[in-house]
Amino acid sequence: MAAPWSLGGALRGLFVKPTIDEQTWDDLETALITADFGPDLSEQLVQELRGKVAQYRTTDPKDLQRMLRETLEERLVRYDTTLTLSERPAVVLVVGVNGVGKTTTIGKFARFLGNYGRSVVVGAADTFRAAAVEQLATWAERAGAQVVRPQQEGQDPASVAYQTVEKAQREGIEMVLIDTAGRLQTKSGLMDELAKVRRVIEKLSPIAEVLLVLDATTGQNGLAQAEAFIQHAGVTGLVLTKLDGSAKGGFVLAVQEKTGIPIKLVGQGEGIGDLTGFTPHVFAQQLVG
Repeated sequence: MAAPWSLGGALRGLFVKPTIDEQTWDDLETALITADFGPDLSEQLVQELRGKVAQYRTTDPKDLQRMLRETLEERLVRYDTTLTLSERPAVVLVVGVNGVGKTTTIGKFARFLGNYGRSVVVGAADTFRAAAVEQLATWAERAGAQVVRPQQEGQDPASVAYQTVEKAQREGIEMVLIDTAGRLQTKSGLMDELAKVRRVIEKLSPIAEVLLVLDATTGQNGLAQAEAFIQHAGVTGLVLTKLDGSAKGGFVLAVQEKTGIPIKLVGQGEGIGDLTGFTPHVFAQQLVG
C-alpha cells in the first residue's frame, strides 16, 4: 500500500533544490491546493511569498521554507484558539451534522477535560436517535463522565439539556457538554430546536462555548453542509476531526479564514485520548517541517 501523500513530504522535495525558480512556485501552489488550502488561499500565499522572496533577495529554498512556516503561523494566530471555560458550570453546546464524529468528539472532550482534573457531565440531548444516546453514554462512561439520558424516548431535547445543567449546579460539576441533533426534516426545524435548547439553558446558566464539529476529510463540502449552524447557532469555536496529518492540513487555515471562527480542538485518530487543543505554532511547524 502506498504511503499517504503529505504536504510535508511534497515540500521537502521543493526545499532541497539548489535554487528557487518558476517551477518551485508552480510546485508549491500545487502542493498547497492538494493539501486542501483551496485555490484562492493557495494563490494568495504564493503571491505573498513571492513578495517576501523578492524583498529579501534570496534564492535559497530553505529561506522559502522558513517564510512559508512563518506566514502560515502569522495567519493562524489571528484567531484566538483559547477555550472559554471559566464559568461554573461551564456549559458547552456541541453542534454539527450527523456523521462528522460529534458523539465521539464529546467523549474525547470529556476525557480531555478530565485530564485537567475537571468534573464533567454529558447531556444526551440528541433524542431523535436512540442509537446516539447509547453511543454517547458509552463514550462518556469511558471518559469517566456522568451522563444525563432522556427519561423517555423522544423526550424534548431542551428538557434533557435543562436537567443536565440543573444536575451540574446541584452537584457542583464543573463542565457540562450537551450533545444536540445533527439532522431534522428541515434546516429551519433544526435551528429552531437549537434556539430552544439555548433559551432553556440560559434560564439557568450562560453558555460558555458553542463548538461546531467538522470532518476535516470532507473539506469544503463539510463546511457547506455546516453553513446553517454557522449562520444560526452562535458558533464560537470549531473542532476538526479526522485531521490526518498534513494531507488535509490546509483545511485548518482555509476554514478559519472562510468563517472567521477559530479552531479550538483537533482530533487526529480514533482513540479516546487523541483530542488536543489547537496550537498554531506547533501546527505550522508540523505542516511545513
